[in-house]
Amino acid sequence: MSATEPVRKREAHPERNLERPPAPEPLRVPVYDNHTHLEFEDGLTPMTPEESLDLAASVGVRGVVQVGTDLETSRWSAELAARDPRVLAAVALHPNEAPRLADRGLLGEHLSEIARLAAQPRVRAVGETGLDFFRTGEDGRDAQLESFETHIEIAKEHGIALQIHDRDAHDAVVETLLRVGAPERTVFHCFSGDTALAEICAEHGWYLSFAGTVTFKNAGGLRDALRVAPRDRILLETDAPFLTPAPFRGRPNAPYLVPHTLRLMAETLEIPEDELAAAIARNTEAVYGSWDTDTGAADAVGVA
Repeated sequence: MSATEPVRKREAHPERNLERPPAPEPLRVPVYDNHTHLEFEDGLTPMTPEESLDLAASVGVRGVVQVGTDLETSRWSAELAARDPRVLAAVALHPNEAPRLADRGLLGEHLSEIARLAAQPRVRAVGETGLDFFRTGEDGRDAQLESFETHIEIAKEHGIALQIHDRDAHDAVVETLLRVGAPERTVFHCFSGDTALAEICAEHGWYLSFAGTVTFKNAGGLRDALRVAPRDRILLETDAPFLTPAPFRGRPNAPYLVPHTLRLMAETLEIPEDELAAAIARNTEAVYGSWDTDTGAADAVGVA
């Protein structure tokens, strides 16, 4: 397996427009995409990870966090981060993987390998982990909880961030974080809650990462949550190749489309684009550390 080429292919539904959107006007203040999946090939004109990163850099996206969802993609993510200075990695087993692995007696073995990968210097987060009650029924929730709790402990052991996948499970995610003890830097990836969850995150110092979903016409609740989020707890992501921002919803997504989401967020908050970009860049580096060194945020501030 090599991180020079994608290792997954997004399913092409007949109704999807597979043409890649044009590049937006470049940002004047560079930002980061703190959650992307470059391991996926998508669209009529697929890009290698390097081509995607080059295009992102041309519009002011200076780095990404490449996120794993199983052992294969976590290893791939760590390899890409070790090779390309524009990439940091997150490693984990997606919550929907946990019941399948538990049924095969492999959950513990795979969690041990995630812990090993998390020790690499350019792996700066454990994720995406969490709870998903949309796709997994009652019979799989115990395995999801076991996996989530172990990922939390791995993140704390290595002093790195936690990226949470939370789908239809807000209350259970919050309860687990409070019971087990959340890592110092905890990120709600693709934040999908309301103002109440945003206020809980603010109370505990957790980060809210907004994806292209915040640009959708029917996402008024997400924009309300953005308005109440502390400015020093806001992050930005694509979740590419999914969740392409308006006006290109449904088409192939990639880190170079981050400016569309940022500009909608700045408009929602009624602040200048450059001011929000600078804040998001500071927040992202506070969570993951510098892209330019092999020293993570925890080491930089002396966290054991």
